[in-house]
Amino acid sequence: QVQLVESGGGLVQAGDSLRLSCAASGRTFNAYAMGWFRRAPGKEREFVAAISRTGVSTAYADSVKGRFTISRDNAKNTVSLQMNNLKPEDTAVYYCAANLIGVVTTSDRYNYWGQGTQVTVSS
Repeated sequence: QVQLVESGGGLVQAGDSLRLSCAASGRTFNAYAMGWFRRAPGKEREFVAAISRTGVSTAYADSVKGRFTISRDNAKNTVSLQMNNLKPEDTAVYYCAANLIGVVTTSDRYNYWGQGTQVTVSS
C-alpha cells in the first residue's frame, strides 16, 4: 500500500509557473507508475500526465502538452508536475495517483490517490 500527499498548489496569474509535488510513503514506490489528474469546478476528473516506474515513458493530455512536465525521483519517493504558462482553464484540484499497470490515462486503473492540492490561475 502507498499513501500520497500532494503539495505546491496556490494562486497564480496567467502565464506563471507552478510546481506540484507528491510524496509517497512506503518502500515500493518504484513499483508504481504515477499519474496526475485534476478536477475543475463542475467538471469530471480528467487525466493530466503519467509517468512509468522508471521515468522513461510519459504521457500527457493534449491540453497540457508542451506546458507541463511530469518527473519522478525514486530515491526520494516523489513525483512532480512542473506547470508552465498556466492558463485560467488550468484551475482545478490536482490529484496524484499510483497504479501497478503502467502509463495509463484512465482514473479507474489507479489504485491509490492523494487528497489533492488546489491550483487557481487568475486572468
